[in-house]
Amino acid sequence: MFDAIKAVLWSFFGIRSSKGYDQDRSKLKLWKIVLAGFICVLFFILSLFFLVRFLTSK
Repeated sequence: MFDAIKAVLWSFFGIRSSKGYDQDRSKLKLWKIVLAGFICVLFFILSLFFLVRFLTSK
């Protein structure tokens, strides 16, 4: 699962070599990528929510 999260995080930044992409594509399953993507997006949204809440609180 760590490899899937690593691949998703690389894709968030948009920097990944074609060799690394081919390796990920050959060894990772689609459901792991989808699950890792969902977890990363959820973490990102929650961190933005709490950051805005912290900055706007009195």
